[in-house]
Amino acid sequence: MSAQRFLSSRWLLALALGGLLAAADANAADDCRQGRETHIWTAPLNPQPGSPLEVFAIATDGALEQVLITDPKGRQSRLRTEAHGGPPWSLYGTQFRPVAGTYRIEAGRYGQVAACAEVTVGGRDNRREQADWDLPTEALYSAWIEHLFAAPPDASMSFDSLGPVLGDPARNFLFNYLGANEDNRLTAEPDCADLPYFLRTYFAWKLGLPVSYRSCSRGSRSAPPSCQSPIMEARFMDDPAPLATFRESARRLVNTVHSGSARTALNAESTDFYPVPLDRNALWPGTLYADPYGHVMILVEWVPQRAGQSGILFAVDAQPDNSVSRKRFWEGNFLFANTPSAGPGFKTFRPLERTATGSRLLSNRELDGRNGLPRFSLEQASLTPDDFYARVERLINPYGLDPQAAYTATLDALMEQMEARVNSVNNGERYVRDHPGTTIPMPSGPAIFETTGPWEDYATPSRDMRLLIAMKVLEALPERVRRYPNLYRLNGETPEGAAARIERLHAQKLEERSISYRRSDGSDWRLSLGDIYRRRAGLEVGYNPNDCIERRWGATADSPDATTCQRRAPRAQQTKMESYRAWFRDTVRPPR
Repeated sequence: MSAQRFLSSRWLLALALGGLLAAADANAADDCRQGRETHIWTAPLNPQPGSPLEVFAIATDGALEQVLITDPKGRQSRLRTEAHGGPPWSLYGTQFRPVAGTYRIEAGRYGQVAACAEVTVGGRDNRREQADWDLPTEALYSAWIEHLFAAPPDASMSFDSLGPVLGDPARNFLFNYLGANEDNRLTAEPDCADLPYFLRTYFAWKLGLPVSYRSCSRGSRSAPPSCQSPIMEARFMDDPAPLATFRESARRLVNTVHSGSARTALNAESTDFYPVPLDRNALWPGTLYADPYGHVMILVEWVPQRAGQSGILFAVDAQPDNSVSRKRFWEGNFLFANTPSAGPGFKTFRPLERTATGSRLLSNRELDGRNGLPRFSLEQASLTPDDFYARVERLINPYGLDPQAAYTATLDALMEQMEARVNSVNNGERYVRDHPGTTIPMPSGPAIFETTGPWEDYATPSRDMRLLIAMKVLEALPERVRRYPNLYRLNGETPEGAAARIERLHAQKLEERSISYRRSDGSDWRLSLGDIYRRRAGLEVGYNPNDCIERRWGATADSPDATTCQRRAPRAQQTKMESYRAWFRDTVRPPR
């Protein structure tokens, strides 16, 4: 073969191979698509060169191992990510200082690509996909909630309001997502009942989704609340809505929903929420817990049980003073009771389905789980409180607990409640100090637990009821070991022996653990846990912000810290509190 023919053949071969490689590249690009159970989300909507590009890979069928990102020049690298879940399972990372051009993002496991997405940095025409409340979107909502409130398990997490949470770009994947600096001017101060609705509406605003809510009654002592037809909010769909639209929608919402909205009967159809199974796969972050008395919490994280460490289920709630804090699941926080006035338990938002003429809510029958979302379930309706707590405890600690580890976890949860009460009482004290001469009116009867105005914002009857319940739960743990030994890993120890050991530990911890509060003169005062138990009678009437802070921490006239007390609630209010003392002593909330 001549040199010319050889070179010509080599040139033709190279041309053919080049064509094959080009075709392969084109096919690879064509193959970049989202997975069935894995979806990649990026933020903001229109990323710009030099500004962070946030990446959220979320799966509903198992953990993901890595996220690979290929820049516009074809250079591939592994994105540093933070893992959460699940379900759903997520990887969250940030591409810092991206350049103009198209980035290819791949999420994978076991050497396989589970999902692929491409995003253009510097483009002006990135449009939101037509969004639906489908499995990928619900999984993003869940992962967004988990990331929003992420913190080490041993950290205390509390905020003055939801505002600092949504205003933190490191927490909020959707911060300024629309590119209008919309979060820089956002006020976010929902209270207890508003919190899940506010978060859901905020999420819908950013992604262009419809939302719905209902006007509901508050129920009665013999019947749970009932609700009217849904109010549909569709203004977020299509083009991004301005902040003013979200503000107006949120204002209408918080003026409509209340503590009865989540207490609807478990089998009711005309509801914003539906009950889900007591199953780890159904209790996603974003699921809410509605207690029988109107308090609402949102699940945010499962910490799995490990050798030597108990598992934890974390939730967040908002208070009437708008503060938001994280709490762990236990009997002192998650109240459960069989009562005709409420349908308590774990619930999640009823999904909206797009139709030719708008949107509709799925019925209980349609919520069968086949779309991947938690199914409708009435199993919580048949459980006694003891059975309910035992079931959830098994989900949190499937391998059983060492009795001492169980006591330590319960003690830590109680101390979290104590510290949260420190903040709430301080807020009330600040209000009274800033409004000299003002006496906050006190409602009568069961209305002390549910009202509006300064009493709702700064009195603590509901919180104190939960705290008194929590104190009983901790001191009763030895008896629980005796009655339910199957919940614990005794390793050959008798239930009686284990219970006696916990009683000795409890006596020790009563003097070791403590809180501090700031007295009326500005000085700090330490109260051991034992002091607080000995002041239980004072705490039964310690919820009134018209009383000095010393009284609110159970001090009596002869207590050493009472010397700085400078005010008392009006005598008529003191008389009322004495007549209601039995509710708190017996830790039984009265019917409406």
